[in-house]
Amino acid sequence: MPSLTDSLLIVSDLDGCLLDSHTQEWDPAIPMLDSLREHHIPVILCSSKTAAETIAIQRELGLQGEAFIAENGAVIQLNEEWDDHPQYPRMINGDTHESIRKVINELRHTHGYKFTTYDDVDDAMIGEITGLPAKMIALAKLQEASQTLIWRDSDERLSSFNDELNSLGLCMLEGGHFWHVLDQRGGKGSALTWLIDQYRHREGKRPVTIAIGDSPNDVSMLDVANYAVIVHGYSKQPVVVKNDDPERVYRTKAHGPEGWTEGLEHFLSPLP
Repeated sequence: MPSLTDSLLIVSDLDGCLLDSHTQEWDPAIPMLDSLREHHIPVILCSSKTAAETIAIQRELGLQGEAFIAENGAVIQLNEEWDDHPQYPRMINGDTHESIRKVINELRHTHGYKFTTYDDVDDAMIGEITGLPAKMIALAKLQEASQTLIWRDSDERLSSFNDELNSLGLCMLEGGHFWHVLDQRGGKGSALTWLIDQYRHREGKRPVTIAIGDSPNDVSMLDVANYAVIVHGYSKQPVVVKNDDPERVYRTKAHGPEGWTEGLEHFLSPLP
């Protein structure tokens, strides 16, 4: 089992994990966050949110300056102390948002697929769909390397749409509430693998990683980590990892930040 004295890296999804998916609150996670901070253990946020959103959330959580992974792995922000890195401050994995937007709009025009993207609706509609406050809606629209969409067609058509995307070098991932289209070179797992290697290079050893997720789009991240916490979530699809050894994987009873804390306490308990 990992220890707070190890070279640890905590990698966490946001919605439904560290943040309550309905209220965006994180109060139940504060004691654990404080303990991790006291032990100088990085908490790497890894979600479908944009870099702009993530930076704002980092500030509120007291995690500013840490590396993070945004847009499901399509964007990697480096630690603010790594200003000597050739990719500093931010790396984009694959195609840009504008390029992806053009591709999926062309597919919609050609085949009549029914879906709605953030680019199709106004801020009021995004607020109604997501529950985000006005100040965060503007940040959520600043996608750099992916496109968020709500599927409004049949499952059969969804499969066809996904096949079309795959043939064009793109992929579609299911989050807690939405689908996300990004370059196949993205993905949380590949982004985390790359980021872990940067820590290994800078610190001389590979950190022990604990990843926390609640949705199918977290699976590649959970597979890469040494230990995985699967927070009890709301996705229609199960979260199935490659190595489900109970010594490596813990599935929580609680949702959201309560489950986030429960999972870390399972692996790191007893806390000092």
